[in-house]
Amino acid sequence: MRAALSILGLVIVLAIVLFNAKKQMQAIAPAVPSASSASSASHADAPVANRATPAAVKADLQSAMDLAASAASAAQP
Repeated sequence: MRAALSILGLVIVLAIVLFNAKKQMQAIAPAVPSASSASSASHADAPVANRATPAAVKADLQSAMDLAASAASAAQP
């Protein structure tokens, strides 16, 4: 009886973990292309608009650092 309840508990926990993993994977999955773009010959190679490239992230970080540095130097008497 104890073994059966232990196995049942493990199955329930596994189901909860898999359900949460599925929700997380759906949240980070790229958007499905619309019907108008599905007619294009090669939509698999089309860039995803929501993904930032490393160069764009680096440029944003550098501009934020420059802005913070100029604000800090302007605040000093």
